[in-house]
Amino acid sequence: MWSRAGNLVPTVLESLADRQQTLATAESLTGGMLAGGITDVPGASRSFVGGVVSYATRVKVSVLDVPADVVDRHGVVSEECAIAMARGVRRRLDATWGVATTGVAGPDGQEGHPVGTVWIAVAGPEVVRARLLSLTGDRHAIREATCESAVSLLRDLLREEPRLR
Repeated sequence: MWSRAGNLVPTVLESLADRQQTLATAESLTGGMLAGGITDVPGASRSFVGGVVSYATRVKVSVLDVPADVVDRHGVVSEECAIAMARGVRRRLDATWGVATTGVAGPDGQEGHPVGTVWIAVAGPEVVRARLLSLTGDRHAIREATCESAVSLLRDLLREEPRLR
């Protein structure tokens, strides 16, 4: 599991299981690392339903239902794309929560964005939230920090959920 995640993933999974809620992931730059870290936790199947690694733009559009005009107007390294990915995986996999990662892990920039520019998003029953990250380090460090930040954002929203209703 990611180096700094500590007990965050087990805690989030336990919270989801206690609520009888489910989780799905939509990953681009993390390439399955987020789902892998989640499924490293024994009992993850009580809440985790699956994920989509949408590394190619066409997969974001065809599988996750990211609107082509979002890609054309904002690019795949954008808040709009991250939100569409989170909503899309939530809907496609019939999950309570969808978590998405998209951005630039390197070695080169993309769409005019430097390495380390990352968007994460979480879509839930009554809330959608995205966060821009500016990360440093090598590809592996950027991908790990993205996973940790995505789970942290989900944890924060789960803590807020009673107030969201």
